[in-house]
Amino acid sequence: MLILFITGILTLGGLYLYAFLSPKIVIKTNGKFYIYDEENALVYQGSSTSEWVHIEDISDDLKKAIVSVEDKNFYKHQGFDYLRIMKALIKNIKTKSLLEGGSTISQQYIKNMYLTFDKTWKRKIEEAFLTLELEVHYSKDEILEGYLNTINFGQGNYGIEDASLYYFNKHAKDLNLEEALILAGIPRSPGNYNPVSNYDKSIYRAKIVAETMVNNGLMTEEEKSELFQNPIEIYGKRDKNNLQTLMYYQDAVLSELNSIKNIPSSLIDAGGLKIYTTLDLEKQTLLENSIKENMKDDKTQIASVYIDPKTGAVNALVGGKNYSQSQYNRVTQSKRQVGSTIKPFLYYAALENGLTMASTFRSELTTFNMSNDKTYSPNNYNNIYANKNITMASALAYSDNIFAVKTHFFLGSDVLVYTMKKMGLKENLQSIPSLALGTNEINMLDYSTAYTTLASGGYKRNVHLIRRVEDMNGNLLYEYKPKEELVLNSNYVFIINQMLTNAYNPDYIDYNSPTAITLKGRLSRDYAIKTGTTDNDHWIVGYNPDALLMIWTGNDLNEDTPGYSKIVKNIWVETMEKSLKDKEKTWYEIPRNVIGIPLNPITGSYATKGKSSMFYFVKGTEPEIYATPVSN
Repeated sequence: MLILFITGILTLGGLYLYAFLSPKIVIKTNGKFYIYDEENALVYQGSSTSEWVHIEDISDDLKKAIVSVEDKNFYKHQGFDYLRIMKALIKNIKTKSLLEGGSTISQQYIKNMYLTFDKTWKRKIEEAFLTLELEVHYSKDEILEGYLNTINFGQGNYGIEDASLYYFNKHAKDLNLEEALILAGIPRSPGNYNPVSNYDKSIYRAKIVAETMVNNGLMTEEEKSELFQNPIEIYGKRDKNNLQTLMYYQDAVLSELNSIKNIPSSLIDAGGLKIYTTLDLEKQTLLENSIKENMKDDKTQIASVYIDPKTGAVNALVGGKNYSQSQYNRVTQSKRQVGSTIKPFLYYAALENGLTMASTFRSELTTFNMSNDKTYSPNNYNNIYANKNITMASALAYSDNIFAVKTHFFLGSDVLVYTMKKMGLKENLQSIPSLALGTNEINMLDYSTAYTTLASGGYKRNVHLIRRVEDMNGNLLYEYKPKEELVLNSNYVFIINQMLTNAYNPDYIDYNSPTAITLKGRLSRDYAIKTGTTDNDHWIVGYNPDALLMIWTGNDLNEDTPGYSKIVKNIWVETMEKSLKDKEKTWYEIPRNVIGIPLNPITGSYATKGKSSMFYFVKGTEPEIYATPVSN
C-alpha cells in the first residue's frame, strides 16, 4: 500500500510537471462561437458580449453562489476534488447508477471549451490533462472568470454578462443577491431552471443554492429566510434579433457542427469558432410572424424548414412555437407520422414501374386479405369514396387512401422503401401496408431531404445549414462542398410535380375536392403541394424551383389538435407568398420526352365535353388514341 501510495504521488507530480512544461493554453476567447447568416451578418454570439467581462466586474454574490453550489472546494483543490470524486463513486456503486458526478469548475470549464460532451475514456483522459494544464498556468480567479464567461445560462445565453442582460436587464456587476442565486442555479439544467422557461423551478433551484451558501458559511439562516418574499421581475428579451424561434436554428447549426468529422474535437488552441450559415433572417422572421399570428393554442406545437432546392440550403428553421417555453427542437430531435405527404414518393415509384397519371384503380371501402389470415381495412378521410375507378391524378389531388394502398400492393411493399432511400431518406422504413399512408415516423430534417430531391428535379442534394467554419484567426476549418447526384428520372419527376399542382385545381372538384383547394385564390404562382393528416399530425409541403417549405403542427403528447389543417395551410401560404413576392415566377421546364394531353380528371378518358385537365405522359405511354407512330 505504501509503495502504491508513493507511486501514485510521484505519478501525479509527474503529470502536473508535464502540464506545467506544456504550452500555455489560451482561454480568453475559448468557448466563443459566432453565427453569421447568409449575408455574413452576425446574428448570434455564443459567449456574452464582444467584451470579455472581468472577474472584478461580476457580482460578488454571484461568484460566491456559483462556487458554493458547483464546487465549494474550488479555491482549495488543484483541479480535481478527489474526496468529492470518491464520494460520488461510492454513491454510484451503491445505487448502481451514474447519476453522481465529481466535476470541478476547472473540469467544467474545459468541457465548456469543447463542442461535444462524449463520455468516452479517451475524452475523459484528454479532459483530465487539459484540466491540469489549466490549473498550473492560471490563477483561480482567472479560471473562474473564464468559466463564468462561457457557461450555458439557458435561452441561448453563454456567459454571465449575456445572461444578466437577458434575464434582468443588468450588467453582471449590478446583480443583487436574489438575482445572483437564480443565475447560479441555472447551469445544472439550463432548460429547466432558467426563469423564462419555468419561473417556479428557477426559484426552487435558487433556494437550493442559498441553502448551500448557508452550509458553506457564506450566508446566515436569517438572510436566507428573507429571500424571495416578493416575485422577481424577469426581463427575458434581447434588443437585437429577438426572434423567439431563432435559437432553434442555432441549435440545429450546432447539431450539424458536431457531425462534421474534419473539425477537430478540441478547438482550445484555435480560440473559438466563426460559423457561417445559410440562414435568411427575413424568411425566418416571416415564418415566425405567421406562426404568432395563426397559432393561439398553447398546447399545439410546430416544426418547419424552409429550403432552397437548388442548393439544399436551409434558409429558415422553426423547432417549436417559442424557444423560451420549450427548447425541444422538433425539426432535428423528433419523429412523427408523415401521413399522406408520403404519397408523391409512392406515385413516383408507380410511374417508374409502368403506371401513368391516367392509370385507374377503384376507390371504394376495401378490406385487404393479408398473410396469416390477417386483414387490413384502411379508410378514406371522412369516409368519402368514389365507388368507381379514378385516375392516379385525382387520387393524389384527393389524397385517396384506397388508391394508395392498392398502388402499394401492386408495386410490392418494398418498392416505396427503396424509392425513398434513393431520394436520400436515412430512416429505416418498415415495408408494411400502411407505409403508403405515412404511418412510419420520420424526422423532419431527414424527410425534407427526400422532398428536396423532388423539388430539385431529381437531384439528391445534402440539406445543410453550415457554409463554412473558421477559427478566430480566420483559418478555414470546414467549407461545404456541394454534392449532387441525379437519382431520379427527370421525366417522371416533372409529371409528379405537375400532378401536385392539382391539389388546388378547381377542375378536380367532383364527388370530392382537392386537399388544398382553399388556397387557390391566394397563390400568385405555381406550387407543387401535398398535405397530410393523421390522428394527431397536420402537414403541408409545398415547393417550386425557388423554395421548399415543409410544416408540421401537432401536440407533443399526441392529443387532438382540431382546426389545425386550416392553420398549417395559412402559415404555409403566408410565408411562401411573402418570401417570393419579389422573385420572378418560375416553374419546371417540360422535358422533351414528355407530352401533355387534356383528359377528364376523374376517369382519364378523352374529354369531348365538360371538365378537362392536362395529363402528362412520357412519350409512348399516352392513351392509344394519342399514341405517336414509331418510325423505323
